[in-house]
Amino acid sequence: MNEDTLIPPAEIEMPPADTSPETDRAAPRTQLPNRMQMGWETVCLDDLVAADHQARVVWGFVERQDLSALYDLILAREDRPGRTPADPKLLLALWLSATLDGFGSARELERRCSQDLPYRWLCGGVSVNYHTLSDFRVDHGEFLDALLTRDVASLMEEGLVTLNRVAQDGMRVRASAGASSFRRQPTLEECLAQAQAQVEALRKELQGDAAAGTKRQQAARERAARDREERVRRALERSRELQAKAAADKKEKVRVSTTDAEVTVMKMGDGGFRPAANVELATDTGSQIITGYEVTGRGSDQGEMVPMAEQHQERYERIPREILVDGGFAKQEEIEKAQGPQLGATVYAPVPKPKDPKRDRFIPLPGDSDTIAAWRQRMGTPEAQEIYKERASTAECVNAIARNRGLRQFTVRGLRKIKAVVALYVLAHNLMRAYALRTAAA
Repeated sequence: MNEDTLIPPAEIEMPPADTSPETDRAAPRTQLPNRMQMGWETVCLDDLVAADHQARVVWGFVERQDLSALYDLILAREDRPGRTPADPKLLLALWLSATLDGFGSARELERRCSQDLPYRWLCGGVSVNYHTLSDFRVDHGEFLDALLTRDVASLMEEGLVTLNRVAQDGMRVRASAGASSFRRQPTLEECLAQAQAQVEALRKELQGDAAAGTKRQQAARERAARDREERVRRALERSRELQAKAAADKKEKVRVSTTDAEVTVMKMGDGGFRPAANVELATDTGSQIITGYEVTGRGSDQGEMVPMAEQHQERYERIPREILVDGGFAKQEEIEKAQGPQLGATVYAPVPKPKDPKRDRFIPLPGDSDTIAAWRQRMGTPEAQEIYKERASTAECVNAIARNRGLRQFTVRGLRKIKAVVALYVLAHNLMRAYALRTAAA
């Protein structure tokens, strides 16, 4: 290239420096999400759930169970027409997962089955509705109870549960009844007469006027009226039953709820009084596996120790060798029965403080039987006091876990339905504890 054609460096025109303020600059380029854009995605649900996810643990537990009793209730068969229902495995797995996640609403469970990934994975494309879920939870209490027995028995065969030492405790849970629904017997009789009159008036109205409403509305009105009449009738029967057991000066004070006649007003943990049910749980101290449960309408734990021990005998053909209970169970008659020749358990319960502060409560009294005297002396030893420490670390821990999983208020009514809900809590607790124990053993 000729030197004459070169442009000297000083004569080259350079672009001026950018001295404009920031506001004069061009707008930055960014990518905004376009949520209205249509597209196709190839997704496998099984790849979206981790291998150790809780949903897989629940499904593995359900697949190992014998659900033949539930399959026998299904009317849809291969050789006949009819709508195919959801598999009982799926319904049981959904309720166990909901219990572990701390909610008990069938409508909420239906919503999660269409929106939350773990529940969508469990459903695998099967559609479920809240009515089916709600009915399944309360209609199979006896099956869930038998499932608990088989599950704990299998853990005993594996050596994970020994039943050598069991801690029992009661937990009061708010019932689905308002305090204003409690009535005395004269008021209940008036309510029953009004409910019967309402049912009869509604029947005459529907018979006399065919245009009184649609068939579905008519059926709903009749069902609601009959339901109220039946609830008031049960409340009246319950009131008469309680009055027969009450003292003469307390018969007129007996009150029963027209919403749920089987629950009573109890003193709760915060000192307040509310309608509640008493949930009794028995837990193996070595594994924290719940081995027995019961639901009562009584606010006291007295009289519940021996029935729980007999429940273990019926379930596993074995009585716990040692039973740990708090002061609410420490009734001398119960201790004598539990330690008698028929059961033969050793009871660890605190000895009540004597009225005389100078008297040693661990020294037997002149009127004590041999069983009660031995119980007093045993509880005064350092070995017994060390063993008794396991009660709080077992029973109170299990109660706290149940509270954290939503066992604070029942949404169903009647002890039969409440017991079915408690059975789900027990099964959910045991399956996670068994998973942890097996993992630790492996």
